[in-house]
Amino acid sequence: MSFPTATLLPQISLCGHLLVSTVAPLVLALSAPLPSLAIQSPFASPTTPFSQSKDLRLGLEDGKIRPCPSTNPRCVSTNPMSSLSFAFPWIVPKNSPSSDDVVQKLREAIVKTQKNVKFVAYENTPEGQYLQAEIDGGFERDVIEFLVKKDFVGYRSVATNVIYVYPFTTALGDNKGQQERINKIGEELGWYVPNFELMDD
Repeated sequence: MSFPTATLLPQISLCGHLLVSTVAPLVLALSAPLPSLAIQSPFASPTTPFSQSKDLRLGLEDGKIRPCPSTNPRCVSTNPMSSLSFAFPWIVPKNSPSSDDVVQKLREAIVKTQKNVKFVAYENTPEGQYLQAEIDGGFERDVIEFLVKKDFVGYRSVATNVIYVYPFTTALGDNKGQQERINKIGEELGWYVPNFELMDD
């Protein structure tokens, strides 16, 4: 039994057209580059302790020395909000002629006791005289800040670089190095420094 070929050819042609029209977009879709998925490192997140430690703010805050950042254990500050990193301010001798003289003595003591000192800022504010300097630290440069206010000198000594070991979220180090630096400057000045032991006596 024979079939008329004239009626089959249009159907085959039509099927072929449908097959091509269906497969072509699929081939194009498969050959197109897939959108890249960005895998963000936990260090890049603005909420990690590491990223927060990079945002080190300097200068006075509401006319006061800033507290130590919670993400930076290598710090001491006379701001009471520093809790475990708190240090008592220095008491300036009453025979000091002026606050300008106090700042000058402070500069000299910093230069004598610290390495590669660079004075970055000095400002005479309504709250007192603010002095900021950079010095060599354990890893990179550290920053020391002072506020001379009448008979008291507030300060903060803080590391600019904090070391974290992934995946731990606790920074390495402590504030002993910063406290030793402040002690050296205070000993050079010879100013009275209160402490908790004296308060217990």
